Amino acid sequence: MTTQSTLKPQTIVYVMSGFPVLSETFVTNEIRAMRKLGHRIVPTTLTRHDGPCQPEDETMRDEAVLLTDVMGWRTLGIAPRRWAAAWAFAKAQTGIRPRSLMRSAARVADVVRHEGATHIHAHFAHSSAATAIAAARMTGVTVSFIGHGYDVYGTPSDLPLKLASADLVLATCQDMADDFRAWAPGANVVITSCGIDPTRFSPGAGPRNGRLLAIGRLAEQKGYPVLLDALAMIPEAQRPTIDAVGTGPLEAELKEAAVARGVSAHINFVGAKPSNWIASAGPSYLGLVAPFVVCANGDKDTGPVVVKESLAMGLPVVASALMGMKEMVTPDCGKQVPPGDAAALAAAMVWLAGLDEATRTRMGAAGRAHVERNYTLAGQAATMTAAINAMQEHRKCAA
Repeated sequence: MTTQSTLKPQTIVYVMSGFPVLSETFVTNEIRAMRKLGHRIVPTTLTRHDGPCQPEDETMRDEAVLLTDVMGWRTLGIAPRRWAAAWAFAKAQTGIRPRSLMRSAARVADVVRHEGATHIHAHFAHSSAATAIAAARMTGVTVSFIGHGYDVYGTPSDLPLKLASADLVLATCQDMADDFRAWAPGANVVITSCGIDPTRFSPGAGPRNGRLLAIGRLAEQKGYPVLLDALAMIPEAQRPTIDAVGTGPLEAELKEAAVARGVSAHINFVGAKPSNWIASAGPSYLGLVAPFVVCANGDKDTGPVVVKESLAMGLPVVASALMGMKEMVTPDCGKQVPPGDAAALAAAMVWLAGLDEATRTRMGAAGRAHVERNYTLAGQAATMTAAINAMQEHRKCAA
């Protein structure tokens, strides 16, 4: 049971490669949730990100520390043994030139010392994690990172080393945690799925619009080609209409494929939408379709937030039986299909579109209850805090 002492607040420096990013609302949402528990969060970014973000995240763009602007002079008094520990890690990893990594880490260490931080946390297992680990070696504070998708399965870099070198590693689902433990048996791995705010994403009282919803970048791992194949398999009289929210590198190709497959009248590519549009319009749909797949390079979604948001809005979900979706989409709130199986997806979409309203409402209520029990931001922040505090207490006792 989580106690108040377990949730001791502290100052934490977050390290990100770019921040804030439109498709990475799970980072800014996590920061807000941690702040609600009393933590002082200092976001830092390795590079300037001038691309779009969610409107509500603009204020975080202004407060983020751009590390290239940090001189690093506060690291001059660091003990030689700490520099040596950081340098040993920098030389052991291969993803970044050691001297470049040391420069970035020194800037993070400067922020840590200036802010009086007691912990460093990185999002994604690439350069941000490497920089956070090296900075922790310099300062003596604890360090954690969380893996997401492409950084773990698509283009991993020195992952066993990082898993073994961090004080705490956060996994977004059971499959990822199992993989982490297999790759680094001694790693301290804790599962904390990216949560959502169920007060923001909630069922609506208005009528259904008669369409299904798909949300995700128009990219390989989202499985849109499989979705188009599935639509083409469904007789036109039964074929549902889908609104696909998102943009991405496959947009032109997918639109051409929809025409070629004869289903362009049944899929509307509506472009990117802010999260407040999803919260407002989402409850009017019949359900969510999430046909995600494993990319050729191994990249895959591990715990998509859109599935949790949809369940919170009372939408039954059809999703690929992949990574965290196996835990999220239970039989009482949706249906799982094998990844890449267009025939199974077609049958599931016909089922989803044809549910009677009483069953749809009952499944929607079950999905929302599932989210409220397991996938809230408050729960995620409490789990993270307890894990950080427990790890620090264990480290203190072992010293």
